[in-house]
Amino acid sequence: MPPKVRLIIIWLVVIFLLYSVINDPERSADVVLALWDVIWGAIANIGKFFEELFTGSIGR
Repeated sequence: MPPKVRLIIIWLVVIFLLYSVINDPERSADVVLALWDVIWGAIANIGKFFEELFTGSIGR
């Protein structure tokens, strides 16, 4: 992707995010909290996977 196109896309995303926060801050906060829950759940599940992987292989 050419650098100018990438820069334009980044600016459009930033402008859209600012517009969303200014236009409806409560819904924006809900979206951020939902994304945080997804990220935290993924991290917890990855940790659980490795815990099971290591404890399961050591116990056998």
